[in-house]
Formats: sequence, structure tokens, C-alpha cells
Amino acid sequence: MNDMKTFIQKMPKAELHLHIEGSLEPELMFALARRNKVEIPFATVEEVRDAYHFSNLQDFLDIYYQGMSVLLEEQDFYDLTFAYLSKMYEQNVIHVEIFFDPQGHTSRGVPFATVINGISRALDEGLKKYGITSKLILCFLRHLSEESAFETLEQALPYREKIIAVGLDSSEMGFPPAKFARVFEKAKAEGFLAVAHAGEEGPPEYVYEALDLLKIDRLDHGNRALENDALVKRLAESQIALTVCPLSNYKLAGVKDMRLHPIKRMLDLGLKATVNSDDPSYFGGYVNENYEVITESLDLTRAEILTLARNGFEASFCSADEKQAMIARLEAYGI
Repeated sequence: MNDMKTFIQKMPKAELHLHIEGSLEPELMFALARRNKVEIPFATVEEVRDAYHFSNLQDFLDIYYQGMSVLLEEQDFYDLTFAYLSKMYEQNVIHVEIFFDPQGHTSRGVPFATVINGISRALDEGLKKYGITSKLILCFLRHLSEESAFETLEQALPYREKIIAVGLDSSEMGFPPAKFARVFEKAKAEGFLAVAHAGEEGPPEYVYEALDLLKIDRLDHGNRALENDALVKRLAESQIALTVCPLSNYKLAGVKDMRLHPIKRMLDLGLKATVNSDDPSYFGGYVNENYEVITESLDLTRAEILTLARNGFEASFCSADEKQAMIARLEAYGI
């Protein structure tokens, strides 16, 4: 495994499913709490890490939103994002497409501009300092109202040059994609691409809704799509990418044993699966750690690892020329 670990570490990669708020490490949480004089219910970094044991998605979301409370100023969002990019540079991730949850901040009185300007400034600096290219995806919180999502979309329009797509995240069960069909229709008309979390905890029907009603360009998670043969056939034929998050699936108990993780089966079925970290601070690993755990647990070959990495570049929202340049780097590495 040591040879494979080195191979994964040095391999050029993309990440397409990353919630920037979910990269808030306990050390930075404490630093921002002190800087902003915010009370948090933890006395030490160890207490925070001890709290990162979840039995389901909602358990995680409860503490995830609690952690957000320390993010108040533009510099906070810059520091959060640049810390993530520094980690990606160490892991040889050369392109990232990151989610942000503006409603999680505007609902606390933090202006939309504060959030996006801090994140965007860090992404610009990441390109200059590390050569990491990036795209930004605005996610609507599905447990909030359609009206709130429409308001957030309106707030985003002045910044459309900074945002490539809209997405849908937060509590999945009981909040089907159909709830946001009109919002996504408006976003598409405004020129945004679309992604959505579906089939993580929710049933295959949610994946159908994301495809048919939201008209998504990429599927986030999608594990439970494998329960429906017709849906698997459709995903394979369309080659719509799945942004799979192995450690997240395990930590949230969607997968009980990593030896049973479906990503190898996805490849065998012809699905365009990719490897991502989701909320790395909370789930115990960034991109490389996710590659490592599935490689060891599923006995993946180098060819399969390279296929997953190539899928990540092909599924990105980059131009054809940008994709080809990244794939060329991967091919040169894999020789």
C-alpha cells in the first residue's frame, strides 16, 4: 500500500464535491472564535474532534451549522478557503470546484457580499500562489423554503461571473429535488449550470427528480441510484458524473464497511464516478485520504485509480482545452 499511497499522493487530481464550510478545522474554528469573540460549546480542539462522531446526516448537519457561527467577516471566509487550498496544494490537487452555503450565513446577518468576496479573493490567491484553478458553486439549503432559495438566487446575480453553477444540499430526506424545480429553472435561464445532492440518503426517485426536474449537469453522491437498474443504465449511457465521497459515506453510516463501498461497482457498471472529500474536517480526510481508503479497502488497481482521476477532470466545468491540458498531465504521470 505504501507504493500506492505515494502514487496517489503525487498524482494530479481534481475535487468536485467540497463544502468549503466543511473544511473548517477545529484549530481555525477556535482561532476565529477568539478573533470574533464568538462563544462555542467546546473548550478544546480535542472536544471538537470528539464531537465528530455521527450516526446519520442530520447529526453531522447539527454540528456543521454550529461551526459556521465563527464565520463573520470577509477575512474569515478568505482564511477558511485559503487554508483548504494550501492543503490541496500539498495533495497535488490542481483543480477544485467548491460549494458554499450563503443561506447559512445570510440567515445570521452576514452579507452575501462578505461571503463571496472572501472566498473569491482566496481562490484568486490560490491560482497565483499554487496554480490551482477553481470554480464556485452556490448551494441552496433544501430544508429552507423555495422562497428563500429564490431570494438567494437574486442576491447571487450581481456576482454571476464568480459562480459557475447552483446546487442543492443539506438534509435530504423529506426534501425532494422537486421542491426546487422552479428555482433551478430560473437559475438555468440565468446561465448557471446545475448540480444536486441526490441518492445519498434519499431514494433513487430523488435522483430521477434531480435529472428530470432540476436538469442537473452533474450528480452529487448518487450511491442509491444503484438500487434501480433502469437508472444505472441511464446514468451509464448519459455519462453524467457522480461526485462520490467515500469517507463521508462511511462516517455518516451510509456505508457500514468500506469493503462494501459501491465506487468500484460504479466503475464496473460504466458510471463516471469521481473521488471527493465532501466535508473533510468532519469526516477525517481530504482527497488523498479518500483515494487511499478505497484503494486499500477495495483493492483498486492503478488503472482504476487513474480512471477515477481522469473522470474528475472530464466531469469538471472547465473548458474543453482546460480539461485536455489537465488530462495530459495525468496521462504523462500515469505512463
